[in-house]
Amino acid sequence: MKTDAQLQQDVLAELKWDPSINAAQIGVEVKNGVVTLAGHVDSYAEKWDVEQVAQRISGVQTLAIEIDVTLPGTSKRNDSDIARSAKDVLRWMVNLPKDGVKIMVENGWITLSGEVDWEYQRNAASSAVRNLMGVTGVSDDIALKPTVSLSAVKSDIEAALKRAAQIDAQNISVAVQGNEVTLSGKAHSWAERELAKNSAWAAPGVRNVVDNMTVAI
Repeated sequence: MKTDAQLQQDVLAELKWDPSINAAQIGVEVKNGVVTLAGHVDSYAEKWDVEQVAQRISGVQTLAIEIDVTLPGTSKRNDSDIARSAKDVLRWMVNLPKDGVKIMVENGWITLSGEVDWEYQRNAASSAVRNLMGVTGVSDDIALKPTVSLSAVKSDIEAALKRAAQIDAQNISVAVQGNEVTLSGKAHSWAERELAKNSAWAAPGVRNVVDNMTVAI
């Protein structure tokens, strides 16, 4: 098990290693295993990158985010401009159903709603608008449509976990209730935990994944 000091050192080193992040603006504090990230960034995309970097560090189980998005003057835009840009970028995405995603913008914060068929479509929509100039945050309220019977979902997910070489499938259990999948057990790292969740979301018809997994230290 890593000490608080080791965790802090690893997170700081990884932030400095990532060229998309201005690590000088981010402070890292670790107390009793809880990693707190604080500071200011110039875009929501950079804030997202900071969170992802911290999550991939071995031993990080709990994150507290206290990072403010402070847009430089050249990046500030009104909500109407941001909404138009978001609409345009989603309209040109070939993997999204036409008019499937609705957009609301308030004080630079984008809220996406509507329905799509697959989790990857929902992720693609969020990723596309996250990088737009002037965005201060993104809420993903997009729902998934049930598309097929879930009678074989449990075996499909378990097979997908076994195919992923990085995952020890024997340590992760899968339970299906209606269109909701619950994952429990132990993953060896945060990355392995994410792979397990992605495998569950890839099953057709899954509308919610409950993550009860822990990360082994």
